[in-house]
Amino acid sequence: MVVRRILLGTLALVTAVATGCSNDKPGDQGSLPDGTTLLKDSAAATKDIKTAHFALTANGEIPSIPVHSAEGDLSREGAAKGTINMTLLGNLFEGEFVLVNGTIYIKGATGGYQQLPAALISNLYDPAAILNADRGIAKVLGSVQNPKTQAKETVDGISAYKVSGRVAKDVVSGLVPGVDSDVDITFWLREDNKQPVKASVKLPNSATVDVTLSNVDKPVSITPPV
Repeated sequence: MVVRRILLGTLALVTAVATGCSNDKPGDQGSLPDGTTLLKDSAAATKDIKTAHFALTANGEIPSIPVHSAEGDLSREGAAKGTINMTLLGNLFEGEFVLVNGTIYIKGATGGYQQLPAALISNLYDPAAILNADRGIAKVLGSVQNPKTQAKETVDGISAYKVSGRVAKDVVSGLVPGVDSDVDITFWLREDNKQPVKASVKLPNSATVDVTLSNVDKPVSITPPV
């Protein structure tokens, strides 16, 4: 009888220890922060971002989205500069752009910069909207429906929480131009300050559009080209 009680007590102890350890396993949903809270904190943190380096990549066939890829620097005031690959006026354009003081300048593989009305490009793709509190990432972060924290992962060497949910087309179109339906979206949010590292929008045809932010609040100079 004594031996039996010892065995039962040992088994109970082992079970309790095993249960306790399983709750601490990396990626266990029970140990991850609440998705709604993470997105709320991230939206607030994003509104404070003054400058950032961005990259946008469209993966797969996406006829409704004119931008294939873009990368550069931007500011919260609405200035941006970098490179872009997109369909412009029915033709494939690949080159440099500068958006400053409401005017956009573009330069292709040959020749110098050409000045165009900002509205012409902003209707297709407005990189400056990324940091705009009313249209960009902060707006999308605050509008995700039924968010769920899926895991803690490393993105470009940064520890981040992976949070997924769904966003209405009218909201996400400020971040990804040409979206014509509600979409599933996944964010990777820095573990330390909750700033977004990456967003991935999944379109109905299984194509995706990825947007990344880096070099947050690093000094940038964006001036009209000479």
